Amino acid sequence: MNTICAISTAPGVGGIAVIRVSGDEAFSISDKIFSGPKALKDGESHKALFGVINDGDKILDEVLATPFRCPHSFTGEDTVEIACHGSLFIQQRILELLIEAGASMAQPGEFTQRSFMNGKMDLSQAEAVADLIASNSKAAHRLALKQMRGDFSDDLTKLRTELLNFVSLVELELDFGEEDVEFADRTQLRQLTDNIYTHIKQLTDSFSLGNAIKNGIPVTIVGETNVGKSTLLNALLKDDKAIVSDIHGTTRDSIEDVVNINGVAFRFIDTAGIRHTDDTIESLGIERSYKKMNEADIVLLVIDSTKEETVIKNVLADIRSRITDQKLLVLFNKADLLSANEQNEIKALSGDSPSVCISAKANIGITELEQELIELSNISIAEENSVIVSNARHYEALMRAQEAIERVNDGLETQISGDFLAQDIRECMHHLSDITGQIATDDILGNIFKNFCIGK
Repeated sequence: MNTICAISTAPGVGGIAVIRVSGDEAFSISDKIFSGPKALKDGESHKALFGVINDGDKILDEVLATPFRCPHSFTGEDTVEIACHGSLFIQQRILELLIEAGASMAQPGEFTQRSFMNGKMDLSQAEAVADLIASNSKAAHRLALKQMRGDFSDDLTKLRTELLNFVSLVELELDFGEEDVEFADRTQLRQLTDNIYTHIKQLTDSFSLGNAIKNGIPVTIVGETNVGKSTLLNALLKDDKAIVSDIHGTTRDSIEDVVNINGVAFRFIDTAGIRHTDDTIESLGIERSYKKMNEADIVLLVIDSTKEETVIKNVLADIRSRITDQKLLVLFNKADLLSANEQNEIKALSGDSPSVCISAKANIGITELEQELIELSNISIAEENSVIVSNARHYEALMRAQEAIERVNDGLETQISGDFLAQDIRECMHHLSDITGQIATDDILGNIFKNFCIGK
């Protein structure tokens, strides 16, 4: 396999940059441009050597070069990491010198792909590397780190091993079909498949939470016109992103932004105020408000606390009739105009839904609102559970595995022959193996790794 090189640190100018070289000739190629107390091929693995990069008969830069001997490296190959100064010129010139010395430029994700190909990690762990790099919150980082360390892979391996043991017994029966021998106890098999079905369903059910943590938990801000939705968004963002005006119908389209609250990313969506209008453009905005509301995990209903009780009840009833599985948090805005007793009385109108009295304009109650959002996000479930699915490809494979196990259970109920049972069990195993890459095709690998950054 050819030796590859790339800049592994983020693009741009910084204090230092790291250039990675990996392959059978990593040491010999790097030694052509590096001068230090000893050659990299003679250096101790994982121990940095101080030296210089030579550009012909001139010194380009002073660097630290670290050799990693196979298989004890990220890729499982001989690897050199060169830490140079962060000048764009220096970075690009070192790359040019390495290529002139015999290396090839790495493709996106090629280092991680080689790690997978060399058995250093399975495919789900390799995908977690990209998620770890892209994580923009503590919760997303924790989720990716668990997967990269193999928690998900271990879970799938246990499921696959249990299925493999039973399918082997079922297929052994087929070899002795004429002798009417039963090696696989059908009652025990049913218990096993019930347990596996439950386990797989827990994984598939966790996807909505995992995907939300990974991409930001969607929160839609809804309410009538001029109740302070845009002011609330600006308070949460700590920035004047949304236009605030006393004129009704100012917001005619949804405005989105992500806020990190206590390590959890929330994707807030400010929507057009809900009211009856003959304005065509505003009506389209209101329809989009309803659509965004049903796409959210959490709905923040902002109500003007100075309105009459009948108006408040009507707004609550209307929104409740339009949401399905979303969690509703009622925010009584302009509460700074009410006494403490009046605030308690108005909060009672929210019924079973949690509520907070706030003043978006005066920045009152925002901390309590943020705490309620953390509670509603179910982030504690992700911390308690060892495995949460956040990858769409994994979710699709698990759904297919779940369907295959359902057919096994149906077959056990109708007492179908062992060859059909074995076929469905093996199909379930196939989809579980697809996640970890045990049966990955070149097309699947190419599609996954093309989305990586170069140098990783």
